[in-house]
Amino acid sequence: MKTTASHRKITVSTDGSGLVSQSGALLLLETLRVTGLDQALSEHLQRWRPSRAIHDPGKTIADLALTLALGGDCLADIALLRSQPDLFGPIASDPTVSRLIDRLAADPDRALKAIRAARAGARSRAWHLAGQHAPGADGEPIPIDLDATIVIAHSDKQHATPTWKKTFGFHPMTVFADHGSSGSGEPLAITLRPGNAGSNTAADHITAVRLAQAQLPAHLRRQVLIRADAGGGTHAFLSWLSRPGRWLRYSIGFTLTDDIGAAILRLPATAWTPAYDAGGQVRPGAWVAEITGLLDLTSWPKGMRVIIRKERPHPGAQLRFTDSGGHRFTCFVTNTKHGQLADLELRHRRRARCEDRIRCAKDTGLANLPLHDFTQNQIWCEIVALACELLAWMQLLALDGPARRYEPKRLRLRLLAVAGRLVRGGRRVRLRLAARWPWVIQIITAIARLQALPAPT
Repeated sequence: MKTTASHRKITVSTDGSGLVSQSGALLLLETLRVTGLDQALSEHLQRWRPSRAIHDPGKTIADLALTLALGGDCLADIALLRSQPDLFGPIASDPTVSRLIDRLAADPDRALKAIRAARAGARSRAWHLAGQHAPGADGEPIPIDLDATIVIAHSDKQHATPTWKKTFGFHPMTVFADHGSSGSGEPLAITLRPGNAGSNTAADHITAVRLAQAQLPAHLRRQVLIRADAGGGTHAFLSWLSRPGRWLRYSIGFTLTDDIGAAILRLPATAWTPAYDAGGQVRPGAWVAEITGLLDLTSWPKGMRVIIRKERPHPGAQLRFTDSGGHRFTCFVTNTKHGQLADLELRHRRRARCEDRIRCAKDTGLANLPLHDFTQNQIWCEIVALACELLAWMQLLALDGPARRYEPKRLRLRLLAVAGRLVRGGRRVRLRLAARWPWVIQIITAIARLQALPAPT
């Protein structure tokens, strides 16, 4: 059978001028400008600039963050920016980038402190510009989600060890601020740990929360709600969260013990109330109840409440030995005193959005720790956090509707990967985008919103 489709022969040449790929990255460049992140990085990393150096360390770190935001996963991918100086400016060479990482890794405590200080200042500025859309602007608690994840290493990198999942690599602890159902989220801390680090190590949880608190604007630090899975349900961590003067609320997963199982069996049928689904509506086949008064909690922090959820398992699911009556049980603890049980349980269950944030971080450089030394990869994790923040702040300040919830893959496909042409005339530079690009109006509108915002002085 003959085909009727015509295949024209396309001749390829390398004589194009003014063409720019990834021209949607102008959104990220404008985000750097309005949040002041570029200036903050230059200021805080000034001590690592050698005399007579051409490239500013702060700009180089910002360029690496841009590279990861655009889909890169190693230092050499900065060549994507270097090939387009008209859009991104002068970019450091690969040896210059490697030497900068080595200098930062030689003094990791100061380097990490400097980068984190720049991030905190830019975050405060971004949330201020976001106004009513910023986390905590409505006076409600700001959900801060903790979770650890496995990062596979296929080579013998420093401190890469076997993990509890029978793999080999690292086990970083991540902390994300949740933007709610109408937005995405942003990393507050990514702390690198060896692969054999425990999932319920209280000291690591405390360190991560301290770093996350330091990233928040000072006037919002009393609006924090700490959420974690059962790995955070330890005596030490809950006692630290409950210490007077910390003003921290928590909603932490809890292991089902024999005492809890016995208390569940003693609950009357009238103690159970219907649970809610993700939309806040009654969910058939799921119920919640509180068993605080049926347990001996004298060794646990004062004010801790224990809430149980039971549900009919989905078809094909296997019940655990702790489940009874054909239902699956889960448990969490909280120090929130008011609110319906179904609302508190739904609030806790939304902690699962942290899994989405981790997946996005792995799509923005966290899946591959490309360097050998542990301190070098610590610096890399900070650059990953910067890249994720650039994307999140751009969505917060420039996009609306469903686009505010786009994950990195969709952002790159629709908004960042568009090609354009730089045209100079009348002492102005104009970026021309393809008129037939399906999302060109959305891109132009977003750029106009960012360019209307003032840069910090």
